[in-house]
Amino acid sequence: MEIENEFTVRAPVDQLWAYLLDVERIAPCMPGAELTETIDEKTWKGKVDMKLGPISLAFAGTVAMEERDDQAHRVVLHAKGMEAKGKGAANAVVTSWLEPGSEDTTVKMRAEIQLTGSVAQLSRGLLPEVSKRLTQQFADCLQETIEAEEVPAPVRARPISGIRLGLLAIGAAISNLFKRLFGSRDGS
Repeated sequence: MEIENEFTVRAPVDQLWAYLLDVERIAPCMPGAELTETIDEKTWKGKVDMKLGPISLAFAGTVAMEERDDQAHRVVLHAKGMEAKGKGAANAVVTSWLEPGSEDTTVKMRAEIQLTGSVAQLSRGLLPEVSKRLTQQFADCLQETIEAEEVPAPVRARPISGIRLGLLAIGAAISNLFKRLFGSRDGS
């Protein structure tokens, strides 16, 4: 499954690029994620915990930087992990790049995600909406952290709110279904 997301941060492109490459600095902004080990300058271990309604998932895995282009402000990451309770595995290749604006920078991401096992069944149809919400939480935390850079303690992302996130994703899926079935009311 391919997912695309983007967000804008009020920061110059070079400042944001340096920030995003500092994994230990941005890890606290990743909802439900924890950096557990830095293997080297291009490889990290971590875990991600999330709750979607009554379903709890906990992944442990690695992220490796496969490509980095400082001129184009582009990076390719490969993440892979196993669900702790044996519910499946996740494998993703995420390409991110920055597009400078006059007073801000847009972060664009394209992820190719493969899920196996019962995790694939649980997330079917919800993954794009969940990804969108998690990306927005990350963007909000990143903006707050950059603005509060002089404060010694980093701003932490709020834990993933499973019920609210699940309800929003279900609502979006139902809305999209009705739009496809009945079209929009403006004559299209």
